[in-house]
Amino acid sequence: MPASTPNQIQLHALNYDELSEVLASAGVRTVHTRPLWQALHRGAEADLREGTELPPPLRRWIRENWNNLRTDTPEIVSEIRSDDGYTRKLLLRLDDGHEIETVIMGYPGRFTACLSTQVGCAMGCVFCATGQMGYVRQLRTGEMVAQVHTVQRILQANGELGLRNLVLMGMGEPLHNYDQVMRAMQIVTDNRGIGIGNSRVTVSTVGVVPAIRRFAKEDVSYNLAVSLHATNDEDRTALIPVNRRWPIADILDACRYYTEKTSRKVLFGWTLIAGKNDSPQQAREVAALLAGMDAHVNLIRLNPTAGYGGIATESSSAEEFSRIIQESGLPCTIRQRRGIDVGAGCGQLAAKQT
Repeated sequence: MPASTPNQIQLHALNYDELSEVLASAGVRTVHTRPLWQALHRGAEADLREGTELPPPLRRWIRENWNNLRTDTPEIVSEIRSDDGYTRKLLLRLDDGHEIETVIMGYPGRFTACLSTQVGCAMGCVFCATGQMGYVRQLRTGEMVAQVHTVQRILQANGELGLRNLVLMGMGEPLHNYDQVMRAMQIVTDNRGIGIGNSRVTVSTVGVVPAIRRFAKEDVSYNLAVSLHATNDEDRTALIPVNRRWPIADILDACRYYTEKTSRKVLFGWTLIAGKNDSPQQAREVAALLAGMDAHVNLIRLNPTAGYGGIATESSSAEEFSRIIQESGLPCTIRQRRGIDVGAGCGQLAAKQT
C-alpha cells in the first residue's frame, strides 16, 4: 500500500475501542467492531476488500472508504531459511522504502517472532549490526503490529502452529520508542484478536533508565530483558556508548524498582566475547553485582558482524561461566544460537539481503 496521507485512517494503529469509535462515527453499528477486528488481527487480512466473511454493512463501508483506509502491511523482499531448519529471516520493505528485519524461530510446539521497533538504532552498541548502521527513524504502531500479521500469514500458509511468543529484540531499542511499542503490544495482546499472552511478550533494552521505571508502572505483565555485558562502567561504555548517560548503578536501581513494583524478575543478557568478558573472575563479578536481585542471567555467545572484530567465547568457557553464576544461586542459561548462517542471530539484524 502506498505511503499514507494525513487524513487516512490507520487501521493497524487503532485499539479495539478506537476502531469502534471510527465505525460509530461513520454510522456503522458498533456490533460490527468484533468481526472487523478479528479480520484485521486474527485473520491477518492484508486486503479487507477480500474479507467475504464480513457482514454486508462492513463490506460496504470498506468498499466505499477504501481510499481513506490503510494498513501497514509491508512488502516481503526476501524470506531466508537457516540451515538449522528452525529459523527464518524476513526482510520487509516499509511504505517509505526503508527496510527492517523480522525473525521467525521455531521450537517444539511453538513459534516465536523477533520484532524490530526502529529502522536502525541510536544506542551504538559496537558488536550489534543495527547499532553499527545508526538511527534512521521510529517504527509506527501499525508497522510493528503488521510484522506480527506477516508472521501469522506465513505460518498459516504453511499449515504450521500459531505464533506463541514475541521478543522485541530485533532492530532498534524498544524503550527508545516507548509509546508506539506499548500501543502495539496492547493491540497484539488483545484476546479478541491475535491474543498473544502478556507474559509471552519480552521487551529488551540496553538500559534506558527513565523508561524502565515507567515500564514498571504499566498494568501489564510483559517481561523485561536488560543487556548488561559488563560489570563496570569503563568496560560497558566501550561496548555500549549510551552507558555514559545511564551507568550500571542507575540501571540496577531501576531494575530493583521494577522487581519491587511488579514482583517479576529481570532477564539480564550477557554477550560472551572471547578475551573481553568471559573469564571466571568476570562471572563471579556478575554474580556479586546481581546478588539479592530477582534476576535470571541469559548468556549469548557473540554472533559475528562485519563492523566488530571480536570473536565468540568457546562453548566450554560459556559453560564454565554459567556454572559459576548458577553456583552463586542465580539462575543462568546459555541461549541457543539460531540463524547465524543467514544473519538472523542476536545482534546480526541490519536490513540487508544475505
